Amino acid sequence: MPPERRSRSYASSAAWRRAKAMAREPTPEDARKANRRGAARLAAVQALYQMDIAGTGVNDILAQFESHWIGREVEGDQYLPAEAAFFRDVVVGVLREQRTLDPLIDEILSQGWPLKRIEAILRAVLRAGAYELDHRRDVPARVVVSEYVDVAHAFVDREEVGMVNAVLDRIARRLRAAEFDRATG
Repeated sequence: MPPERRSRSYASSAAWRRAKAMAREPTPEDARKANRRGAARLAAVQALYQMDIAGTGVNDILAQFESHWIGREVEGDQYLPAEAAFFRDVVVGVLREQRTLDPLIDEILSQGWPLKRIEAILRAVLRAGAYELDHRRDVPARVVVSEYVDVAHAFVDREEVGMVNAVLDRIARRLRAAEFDRATG
């Protein structure tokens, strides 16, 4: 089935419930994912998705997420506090750099399957991950890839998560080859 196969609304989907579970206060088994930057990444992907689907402007989306989602209780779930500056950097950075990021992602994707044909939530994950790999050199490449694979798990099936991992890994090796050379040398 093509990536745009999902017809139900995102907010009522199982993926939305998984994303909500990922953003709630952690249980011992998911404590590893429960950090302020992880929460910021998840919120950034959700914000980018909403901007893509609903056409919401950046100022509106930042205000909405910072005042109604991040660190708040929503529908009975307590969302983790997120590093607000990191959240803003990823969202605004993706928008600012999208003309550079999209061709990079397109080049890595399989022939005949351009980014515009990828499901909107996957576009958001790939763009956010590619942005962070290119512009957040303070975060190790392997951490970036791992974190966005975790985010993808909240929204999509295993096969699509594998695609996110492969694409971000190839982008990481292209943009940060020295990090990988040090690890193997």
